[in-house]
Amino acid sequence: MKKLISVEEAAAMVKDGMTIMVGGFLAAGSPIKLIEAIANGPAKDLTLICNDAAYPEKGSGRLIAAGKVKKMILSHMGTNPLAVAGFNDKTLEVEFSPQGTLAERIRAAGAGLGGVLTPTGIGTVVEEGKQKITIDGKEYLLEKPLHADMAILGANIADESGNLIYKGTTQNFNPMMATAADLVIAEAKQIVKVGEIAPEQVHTPALFVDYLVQF
Repeated sequence: MKKLISVEEAAAMVKDGMTIMVGGFLAAGSPIKLIEAIANGPAKDLTLICNDAAYPEKGSGRLIAAGKVKKMILSHMGTNPLAVAGFNDKTLEVEFSPQGTLAERIRAAGAGLGGVLTPTGIGTVVEEGKQKITIDGKEYLLEKPLHADMAILGANIADESGNLIYKGTTQNFNPMMATAADLVIAEAKQIVKVGEIAPEQVHTPALFVDYLVQF
């Protein structure tokens, strides 16, 4: 199967109401061109699962600025005044999840687990509406897995089959998000022939990647 498609073809796969994981920390590791194409496309009422709201002009925040987002599940949003305003005036639904918990919830979905137990959030607003489990006298919150219809990721290098390499901090959420979505699209800065990436260098195997977009 040919995995390399145009950014326009990739953006056209996004439909109203989808839940989408957006890789990256702020804009590092985000698929910049693909986000821009989605922002300029017709899809709306999206739910985003991402570390943060990035900036109004870059990263996942570009989708907020374009009015495409109904809900966000994230760990912080202070770098994006549009997201903060939407949260305050209740036009943007926000579910906060501590950063480590957010990562573990995504990993749990990719691993087929029923959730993760964490003491983080006990005694705070984070515990509201969540099941508590006591183990050896200590309370934990049951945090449920996070699954998405689609994950869009930024990669530094890909081969034509879809094996991915992330450099530096772009490794953050991308590897686990690739395992936790029905459809995975990676935007790569460089695409090489199969065999040019050593097996031990691969961060996300091609098995998890459905389509590639050239940055």
